[in-house]
Amino acid sequence: MIDSASLLRGVEELRHRVDAYKVQARVFYLEVLLSQYACPQCGRALRPRGASACQCIGGHTWDPTIEFASSPCCGAKVRRARCHYVCTNCGTALRSPFLFDERLLDAQYFCEKMAECRERKRRRKEELRLFLAASRSSDLCLTEMPHTKNVEELSRDLDVFVDSTAEAGRYDPREDDEFRPEEYRRVILATLDACSIRFSALPCICSDLRLDRARRFMTLLFMEQDREVWLEQRGQDILVVPYEVDVQG
Repeated sequence: MIDSASLLRGVEELRHRVDAYKVQARVFYLEVLLSQYACPQCGRALRPRGASACQCIGGHTWDPTIEFASSPCCGAKVRRARCHYVCTNCGTALRSPFLFDERLLDAQYFCEKMAECRERKRRRKEELRLFLAASRSSDLCLTEMPHTKNVEELSRDLDVFVDSTAEAGRYDPREDDEFRPEEYRRVILATLDACSIRFSALPCICSDLRLDRARRFMTLLFMEQDREVWLEQRGQDILVVPYEVDVQG
């Protein structure tokens, strides 16, 4: 009876043999195919060199599909697209005979797109930094020591402010208590207006402040799922940022 360890070793050995056979088959296939052509620059024989590339003895490297293939639809030259070749005349996608079992990847295209993506992230981070810096209060410069009278007036103003916010936070049972996410979403989008904002700065809709806070947070979670905004934890607060969808052509 064969134990599991011996069986796994046998499977692994078989996999290595299959991989080696595929490599040899690919080289043989491309060598036979390229034997019909010569280097366009020096006329020497060509050998396969990586995916969709060949090289002559003199060191000249070519894309054999672009150099030797033509489109069956128009008989025109072909060019690279993102993940395949296309006819230069009508844009029809084509399968290259010089590809064995690999896919074409335009490395330059993806490098450019990655560089653009990194640049967008860098600009977004810089804009966010400037926005947060602008939202900070200015430094307080005291030209003289505060008088006791000013402190008493400040204390009285604070009492008035606390009383007003407490009055606004009282729940009125006569008020319509139905949760309307679309209304919250509309208010949030109007407040954002393509700018980032902290969760605590979003306007309230319901007079019950605690209930309104929960409803705003629930609405933001749904909006994040729909890729309308994305949320970042910032200490005890949450930063709400409009979501930008990058559409690649």
